[in-house]
Order: sequence, then C-alpha cells, then structure tokens
Amino acid sequence: MIIIGERINGMFKDIAQAIKDQNPAAVQEWARKQEHNGAHYLDINVGPSSATPIEAMKWLVEVTQEVSDLPLCLDSTKYDAIEAGLKLCKRPAMINSVPAEMAKMERVFAMAAEYGAEVVALAMNEEGIPKDADSRIALAAELVATADAFGIAPDMLYIDPLVLPCNVAQDHGPEVMRTLREIKLISDPAPKTVIGLSNVSQGTKNRELINRTFAVMAMANGLDAGIVDANDDELMAAIASARIILNMDIYCDSYVNVFIQRNR
Repeated sequence: MIIIGERINGMFKDIAQAIKDQNPAAVQEWARKQEHNGAHYLDINVGPSSATPIEAMKWLVEVTQEVSDLPLCLDSTKYDAIEAGLKLCKRPAMINSVPAEMAKMERVFAMAAEYGAEVVALAMNEEGIPKDADSRIALAAELVATADAFGIAPDMLYIDPLVLPCNVAQDHGPEVMRTLREIKLISDPAPKTVIGLSNVSQGTKNRELINRTFAVMAMANGLDAGIVDANDDELMAAIASARIILNMDIYCDSYVNVFIQRNR
C-alpha cells in the first residue's frame, strides 16, 4: 500500500502553531519522522483556520522540501492554494482532492494536466456521499471519464470511496469494500484507490485498532493507498503483514523492517 503521511496538517495544534509563527521546526520534524517510518508521500494541509491559505501552503511546501525529497500531496478545498503549492513542488505532486462536481473537476483536472499531478478524486457530488456501492462506482466512472477528457490517464487518479465513521455509519463499511473491488473494472488501466484511514474511527474508542483492522481489510479488497499515521508502528506492521499474506512481498523474518526501509 502506498503510504501518504497525514501529519503535516493545520488541524493538528502543533502544525497550526507552526504556520502561525512561521516556525518550521514541527513541520520539518514530522517530515523527517514520516519519511523515516516509510511514507511514500507527505500530505500538506494548511488546515481550516489559516487566514492566508495561499501563503501558508507555499511556506509549508518550501520548508518541507528543505528536509525531505518525498513527493507531496497538496490537500485543500482552496484550489488557488493548491496551485500555488504545485508551482513550488520539486517533484510531480498529488492534488487532494476533487468531488464529481463539474466546475471543480474542470478546475482540478486542468491543473493536474498542466503540472503533471496525480489526483485524489472523491466518490461524492453536490448531493453528498452516497450510501450504496453502485452510486459510488457511478461517480467514480464520471470522474475517470472527465479526467480522460483532460488527457489524464485513469491510473493517475486515486478514487476515494469515502469511508464514514463506523459508529454512525456502520452499514457503509461493506459498501466501501465492494466499491474498492469494482472500481478496478471501470477502465483499463484501472484507477487507483485511496482512503483517509482515520475517518473510519472518528469518535470511537480503540481508534488505532479500528484503523489497523480496516486498513488490512481494505487492502484485501484492492486498496492501493492510504492517508494514514505513518508513525503508528503497529499500523505499519499490519500493512507489511498484509502485503506478505496477499503475496505482494516475499517473506523474510524481518519483513516489517524491510517494508519500511524499502520505502525510505
């Protein structure tokens, strides 16, 4: 599974304070820690409270790239902020995210084509997140078709079927699993899939256990990537173990360390 480290996000107090003070210490510490623990991408999100999201995004991109060469996943609902960040990225980035709403798809897919970026595409539209798999898959197909019109190949897309907290939307879980499987039938090449892992456990007890369990189940249903806590050692061990069981990696006694070291 492709690991997108979630921790450089203004919703966390230390990152919000770092942005406010323009002090890169916490940002760069998390960039190093996530890379060291096997992240493939670093998610960069200024959070909802920044008064100047464009400048904050530019600053986060610059200070993160001072200490890490990992590609960045630029995460914002403010597309001007994402575009400002894309201009500064040293490596092709990922745009996070776009729903199946035409005006937003046109804006994001045009940016992606211009900057050679991958895109996290959400299986939702103006009406919200559908409950059933069929509706999610239909929205995924719309996203793939619209991206193709902008010259973006399906395998540049990461479709997010949008898992909701299991304590309030428990019946969505099986629908998400089915969506992960059937998204692979939409096109050839198939789009990739991604989930924001921590969403499934919001408001629950034993969050880490729920996250780990869902990650492994989702991998068995075809999940390609996750926006996750890359510094949850038990989560990373569970992902490494799932890769062995699914015959994605060759077994050795130190397979967890091999998985993490290979990703550095």
